[in-house]
Order: sequence, then structure tokens, then C-alpha cells
Amino acid sequence: MADELLAARREKLDRLRADGIDPFPHAFEGVTPIAAVQAAHADLPAGEDSDTRVRVAGRLHARRGQGRMAFLDLDDRSGRIQLQAREDVLGAEAMARLLELDLGDLVGVDGLVFRSRRGELSVRVEDFAVLAKSLRPPPDKFHGLADVETRFRHRELDLIANPETRELFLRRARVVTEIRRYLDEEGFIEVETPVLQPLYGGALARPFTTHHNALDRDVFLRIATELYLKRLIVGGLERVYELGKDFRNEGISFKHNPEFTMLEWYEAYADYRSTAARLEVLVDRVARAVGYDGELDFTPPWRRLSFVAAIREVTGIDVLEHRAPGMLETAIRVRGLDLPIEERTWPQLADDLLSKYVEPTLVEPTIVHDYPVELSPFAKAHRSEPGLVERFEAFAGGVEFSNAFTELNDPDVQRERFEAQARLAAAGDVEAQPYDEAYVEALEHGMPPTGGLGLGIDRLVMLLTGRRSLREVVLFPAMRD
Repeated sequence: MADELLAARREKLDRLRADGIDPFPHAFEGVTPIAAVQAAHADLPAGEDSDTRVRVAGRLHARRGQGRMAFLDLDDRSGRIQLQAREDVLGAEAMARLLELDLGDLVGVDGLVFRSRRGELSVRVEDFAVLAKSLRPPPDKFHGLADVETRFRHRELDLIANPETRELFLRRARVVTEIRRYLDEEGFIEVETPVLQPLYGGALARPFTTHHNALDRDVFLRIATELYLKRLIVGGLERVYELGKDFRNEGISFKHNPEFTMLEWYEAYADYRSTAARLEVLVDRVARAVGYDGELDFTPPWRRLSFVAAIREVTGIDVLEHRAPGMLETAIRVRGLDLPIEERTWPQLADDLLSKYVEPTLVEPTIVHDYPVELSPFAKAHRSEPGLVERFEAFAGGVEFSNAFTELNDPDVQRERFEAQARLAAAGDVEAQPYDEAYVEALEHGMPPTGGLGLGIDRLVMLLTGRRSLREVVLFPAMRD
């Protein structure tokens, strides 16, 4: 049956060409978005013609009627409008050709705007053009496209069949636009730093490795933009941000994708407290701008909770009191917590406790602050709490979506932190930071006190659209074979 449908559509393609009609023309200029047509004629009474002729274009979605009058639904990115086709307007030959088109074909239409007696805004077709012949049938128009695997592997079909998917990604675009608008208004400069890096850094993660043939050396897809951006702070740009892709060679889950969109900003003369306040303002503003109407309340200020208190509140373990070798593993066993502990370092276990047991409980926007130094090799030492650093992570809906520091700007301490990471790597930690001498040398020129932040765009969009999986908000997510 499927082969017959494909064959029938190809036969129609051949007939168009035989009749001298190009089924794939180069352009169709002067198109008005359907939503703009609807907005301009919102007050047109039922049963009346306007005096406006418009040019619209899109995909045929439905058809009703045959013979001398038919109605068709036309979709574009902005919406759907009804077309009225009449033989006494088009002529018999053109009418027959229009009715010969298949659902899914892309067409352009010129016609008069009117409102039907039933009150539906419509366009009376006076002329039309085939813009692209669809050689495959669209997804079932009655049931949409529900199969998850098909939706994610063939996002184009998801967008064709499901208007809510189109709206989701339009909202995602508005999120990014509003973030840029806010940072630009606040005096930040958008920059671009290398995606291919001779040495990866800026996060605790495994990189993707590739090879540069001309230089005959391995390079890495960046896991973060942090170190390059802070070198720009050293250079005097003072407020910088980058919004782009990072890559981490890690597992796939509802909140992980090997490539993801990240915002990082760095602000001279700020610390993690002022950075937290700026984050609250930004997220609240973006939520309002995109019309978020969910259950979360992003109005500042958000709840504050220390790293140690957050874990102790949920698990009963004070991780700082269990820093000695073997102590934290014993505490985890005694409490019967379901965590793999073999070949895990103390900082990895502390982070596991937060991720598995605390993070899912943080539903309302919450800032968890003051992390152990072992978890944060680029954060500045806490000004009053030994062994901690000035770092926070932001959570909402049971998901972490932002990470921030008062940035470490003492080159000697940074060198010591790199050396400590090297010892972890030697002990088997594949996510430890490599030593970056170029970055240390940049710090030796002097970096002002700086607040820095990373914000996961994909996770923020999840929160603002009520989705529970990253794959829903990434156009083409990584998929298993």
C-alpha cells in the first residue's frame, strides 16, 4: 500500500512536468505570514469580503469538497488558514489541477480575504502555484505523530504533524533572544571562542577527541568555554558571554545529551552573590517574556541552601565530617543508600549524593551554595569557611540548570588546584581537569575579581515549557541505534 501511494505521487509529479509546470520553482516572493493576515482582519464580520488581496504560502493540511467548490487548509509556521477554491473564479482547468494536489504539497496562493458565513477567516483562491511536490504522504492528520522514536529521529515530521512542537521550538528561540537582549542591555559583549581546543577544560567531564590532519595532532571538542572567556576578562573586556554548543563524552539520559547549548558569562568586579542575584533577575524576566504559566515561581529571591546542609537534610550525612579515606563510603553503606562506591573518590561520592538524593527534591527554584574545594577547581576559596569555595548551583523542577563561582584569580592557587586535579587523574579519575599552563600564565597578568556562570539552555527550556526530557527540547537529540 505504501509503495502504491508513493507511486501515485510520482505520477502526479510527472504530469505536472508534462504540463509545463515546474514542481520545484526557485522562489515565491511577497508572502504574508498567515498569523499576520488573521491579525489584520480580526474585526471582519462573518459573511463579508474584505478589500484586501494577499499572498500566502505553506503546506496543504486538509481538503473538503470536490467539483465546483472545495475548501483546503493551509499551514505555515505562524498558523493555519482556510482556502476557498471555486471553479467560477479559477476556471475548470486550474480548479482540476488544484484538486489534484496531495496533502503535504507546498503551494503559494494569491487571493481575496473574506470571512465565511460560519465565521472562519479564509482566502478565496484567485491564483496558485505549486512550490514543492511532496513525494511522501504526511503523518496521519487525525492522530498526529505520537511515536516518540519517529518524532525524535525525524523531527521534520514532528514539526509538520504537531503544532505544539512548532510552538515549543519557537518558544525556545524566544528564550535565547530574551537572554541575549538582557545581557546586551547590561553591557555584556557576546564573543566566540574555539570549539576545537588543544587542551580541554572548564568542567569535570570526558571530552570527545578528534584529529587535525594539517597539524598532525589530536584536539578536543570543548567541554566548556570557561578558560577562554576568563582570558578575555584578563584582557580587559570586563563583561563577556558566549552562547553556543559544548560537547561531553557522557551517557544519554532525560537530562543529558552529548552536545548541548550552554550560556556562560563572566563579569569583572562581581562575586557569586551578585551573580546569583543577576541569574534570578534573568530567569524571571525570560519566563515572563515567553509567557511561562507553569507551577514554578521564578520571582526573586529564590531559596538558599548550603551544599553540606542540603545533603545532610536528605541523607543524614555530613560530608565534611567524612572527608578521611573510607569514611564517606562507610556512611553510605550504613545508611543503605543505593550508590556505587567502588573506585569512586570522595568528591565524586559527595557529588553523587547531591545528584541522586538531593536534586530530585529541589522543585521550587533553589540556590545550593558553598561547595567543597575538591569539587570546584576554578572557584575562589570561601572568605570565611575553610575547605569550601564560593560556588553555587541553581535547581528547579528537580533539575540542576546553572553553575556559578566567585572565580579563582590567584595564579599560584590555581596552579596548586591543577596539580591536585592531576593527582586525581593519576588515581583513575577520568573527569579530572588537565593542567593548563597557558591559562595559569594568563592569570599571572592579573584577573580582577570576577563572577562567572554557566546556564544550560536546554534544561532552562525544559523548565519553561514543562517538558521532562531533554530530547523534547533539542531539535535533533542523540539517539541509540
